[in-house]
Order: sequence, then structure tokens, then C-alpha cells
Amino acid sequence: MNIAIIHDWLVSQRGGENVLDAICEIFPRADLFTMIYVPNSVSPNIVRLNRQVSFLNRLPQAHRRYRHFLPLMPKAVERFDLSKYDLIISSSHCVAKGVLKAPGAFHLSYVHAPMRYMWDRFDEYFSADRSGILTRTVARLMRSYFQRWDQNSASRVDAFLANSNFIASKIKEYYGRDAQVVYPFCETENLGRARNPGKNFLMVTALVPYKRVDLAIRAFDRLGLPLIIVGDGPDRSRLEKLAGKKTEFLGALKNDSLADLYSKCRALVFPGIEDFGIVPIEAMAAGAPVIAFGAGGALETVTPQTGLFFTEPSEDSLIEAVQKFIATENQFSEDACRKQGRKFNRTRFQLEFLEALVHALKKEHSTKIESFLKTLGNAPEPVRAWSLTSL
Repeated sequence: MNIAIIHDWLVSQRGGENVLDAICEIFPRADLFTMIYVPNSVSPNIVRLNRQVSFLNRLPQAHRRYRHFLPLMPKAVERFDLSKYDLIISSSHCVAKGVLKAPGAFHLSYVHAPMRYMWDRFDEYFSADRSGILTRTVARLMRSYFQRWDQNSASRVDAFLANSNFIASKIKEYYGRDAQVVYPFCETENLGRARNPGKNFLMVTALVPYKRVDLAIRAFDRLGLPLIIVGDGPDRSRLEKLAGKKTEFLGALKNDSLADLYSKCRALVFPGIEDFGIVPIEAMAAGAPVIAFGAGGALETVTPQTGLFFTEPSEDSLIEAVQKFIATENQFSEDACRKQGRKFNRTRFQLEFLEALVHALKKEHSTKIESFLKTLGNAPEPVRAWSLTSL
């Protein structure tokens, strides 16, 4: 069975690329297609696949300003020649799901999010403080085209997987399609160190407007409590000017340094609406409780035993939640947090992903099941054991 894996772009190793890494590990002989590839930016499991890039990769400044080429991406992804592939797996948050397949081929799309910058978060991505007037004008002119293309290209997908119930509801709303949920995972090997919580609260986030870092800064300044912020982004300068004396910016950190901060923080603060949200499960896997805004993927991962929610996107609501956390801090046990966070592990993701894929294939292409399972001979041991049982 010839297998193609499609991912929007490969410019850094973040949550979507970690999911892609786990998929590539299952299918090490697949071919990988992507819009843009920046060398040395992603993991070995991804790099070792035979790779094809779009014509966009050859354009000037494409590696640095790839988002500026968004108007060309639908045509670029449709130009990939997938005529020889029996199985297509797209890992999509932009245009990857829009590839054209051969008759009789099966396309499973794992959706991290529908094209959020053209749907519900358009105003956040193209706000005046984040983009220039030319970019905003072009985005407004192109928005309806992208929405039509996004909806039409959804018809090319045979089965959808979503990274949360929150995103499954968006797939239903925008595409009129059902999606099975297969939760992503966090890497837990660096998160086992002993907890020694201090006075600091922690945020780990990209510094962009929709993450609501400003809300947290103002709330903690009013509370007079120390807040450490890990991450970088275009909003950093503005946020540093906004911050009080007890807020500290550490920039982007490597995994070991971040694991150390998780082990020492009083709690993780998570004020944005995320499609799923890897950071809360990392914090819980390290034994730390979470204070999150009660919307999006966090509602599916944080439990009453591992954290609490604030209900309004306001300083007052977050302050009230922090005060409640301090008053009830002892009820959030390290063991409960670790147990909850470690449910979301790599092996669990890979097996649930395969079970969902086989279930979808049985509905549409039952004759291909055996040949598909035989492709898993070079996958990780738990996957091989699962495939032998299935055979």
C-alpha cells in the first residue's frame, strides 16, 4: 500500500509537528508532502521520510514569510501529484486537507483546527495591532474565497479526525461533517522530576494577542503575585511594557528548563481559548495544577481534581479564580495531576489513531485492511503488536 502524508508547512517543532512525528513513526516508509520546509527545523522521524515540497518553497523569503504566501497555498496543495497513493493522511490546520486524490484512494484528515484565521479568529489574526493595513485589506478581500475553498475541499476527505470535541464541533459547523476525536499527547520523559512548588505562577505560551497574556499580566499585577512567562512572539515588546515588577519574561526555553519550571511553579495559568492545548497536560504530567479559562480544549483535559476554571474573559474573573485556588490549594494533589496528564501519551495517541483509521477504512475500503495492516511492520513495538492482533 502506497501511503502519502500531507502537512501544511515544516518550519518549527510545535504541537502539530509532534502529532505529525508520531504519525511518521507509524509509517516510516510513507512519502511526505508539505508547502514549505526549513532544514533542521523538525524532528528526525519527520526528516527521514521521502519528502516533496511545493513550488512555494523556492520563492524568495518563503522560509521566513511563509504566511504571506497564504493566497497561493490552495493552488499549491492541489498541484501535488498523489495519483499513485492508496492511502492519504493529512495533518491539517490550513490547506493540507485540500489535496487531490486518485479515484479509489482513501483520505483521512487529522484536523488540528479548521482554517481559524479565516473563520472564528479572523479579527484576532488580522487586528490593527498585529498586521498592517495592506495585509488586513488583502485578508478581507480573500476571506470569502478561502471559506468557500475550505468548505469545498472538505468534500475530498473520506473521514475526519479532530484533536478535541471543541474542534469536532467546528468541523461540523463549517464543513457539515462528523469527526471522531483522537486527543494529541505530550512527551512525558522530562516531566518526572520531584515537585518543589514555590511562589511563582507560570505561563507557557506564544506571545500573540489571542493567547490573552495581557489579561493575565494585569490580573497578577493587581494581585501582587509573581508571574513567570515562557515563550516569545510579536507581542512581546508591548506585553513587557504592560507588565509590573513581579512579572518576568524568560523567552523561549528548551525542554529541560521548562520541565524545571513546571516542577517549581505554584500553578499553570492558561487564559486563552485553545483548540486542544498541550501546555496544560504538560503541566499536569509534571504534577502542577492548572488555572484555565473555561472554554476550548482545556475543558476536556483539566478536571476538578487537577485545576479550576474562570468563566469570563476578564481580569476580575481570573483574579477570583486565583484567589479561590489559593484558598483551596491543598485539594489539587500532585498524584492526581500526574495521572491525568499522563493519560495523554504518545502510545495511546498512536493506537487510537490507528483504530480510528481502520474503522474508517472498514466502512469504505474493507478489502484494503489487510494490506494496510501489513505496512506497520516497521512501526514502534506497541503498534506492531496491535496490528498483529488486528490481523
